Amino acid sequence: MSYPTVANPTLSPTEKSALLDLIDDPSPAVRRGLKQRFVELGSDSHNLLREIVRGNNRHLAWHARQFLQELNLTDPSAEFRDFIRSLNYELETGALMIARTMRPDLDTGEVCQELDRIAQRCRDLIIEPSSTRTKCRVINRILYHEMGFRGNTENYTDPENSFIDQVLERRCGIPISLCTLYLLVARRLGLELEPIGLPGHFMIGCFAEERPFFIDAFDGGVFRTPEEIFVFLRSNDLAPQLSDLAPTPIREVLSRTCRNLATHFDAHGDSDRAQLFDNFVSEFDATYAKNTT
Repeated sequence: MSYPTVANPTLSPTEKSALLDLIDDPSPAVRRGLKQRFVELGSDSHNLLREIVRGNNRHLAWHARQFLQELNLTDPSAEFRDFIRSLNYELETGALMIARTMRPDLDTGEVCQELDRIAQRCRDLIIEPSSTRTKCRVINRILYHEMGFRGNTENYTDPENSFIDQVLERRCGIPISLCTLYLLVARRLGLELEPIGLPGHFMIGCFAEERPFFIDAFDGGVFRTPEEIFVFLRSNDLAPQLSDLAPTPIREVLSRTCRNLATHFDAHGDSDRAQLFDNFVSEFDATYAKNTT
C-alpha cells in the first residue's frame, strides 16, 4: 500500500509510519487505541489527519475523515474544499460531505447503513441470473412502490431535496439527488449504471446491454429510450445532441448539486448558504481549469 507524504515534524518517522499502518485497521480495540493517541497528540493529530485527507490515497482519506469526525476536529466546509482540490472524486463520499456542510454531526455511517439495507432488500428479490434491466425493475419496486420515494414536485426548490440524508429521511428529492440515491443502491448491487446530466434534467444511463436505456429517477424510475429523451429535450425547446446521452463525470454531478443548492438557498432568501455553495462551484471550476491547462 502506498501512503501519502505527511509533513508533520513533531511526529517521529517511526510513529508516523505506525499510525498510517493502523489507520484503516478494522479492529475496534485498535481504533480505540488510535483515537486515544490522536487525543494525546492534540493539534498534531489534526494536522496529520488533514494531510492524509488531502493525499491521493482515497482509502486512507476516508478513514482519516472518520477519525476527524469522531474527534470533533472537522470543519465540514474546509474538508469539502480539500476533497474538491484532491481530484479524487467519489459519488458517495462527495454526497455525504455535502450533507455534512449543513449537519456537521451527521452520522454518515447510519446513512451508509440505510443504503446497505435498501440494497439488501433489492438483493433479496433478485433472481439470478437476471439482466441489468430486470434488476433495475426490482430497484424501482423497492424505491418507488415499497418505500415511497418520489420527486418533490410540490416544493422543488426546498434545499433539503438535495441532501442525501434528507432524501432518505423524507423519501423525496429532485432529479439529481434521486439519481444519486439510485446509483448508490445500484453500485451496491454491482450494476454498471452512469449519471446522465441532461440539459435541465438528470437521469441514469445503462450501457451494459445491447441497446442502452435510461432511467428517470424523478418520475418513478420509468425507463426511457434515447428517442424518448430527444423528444423530451425538443419539448423543452432544446436541440438534442448525441453527447447529451454521454455519462457525466462525478465531478460535474457534485458541482451541479452545489449549483442547485446555491440557487435554491437563494430562492429561499438564505444568501449566506447560497454564497457557500456558489463558492464550492467556483472551487470545482478553478480546480478543473488548473488541472486541464
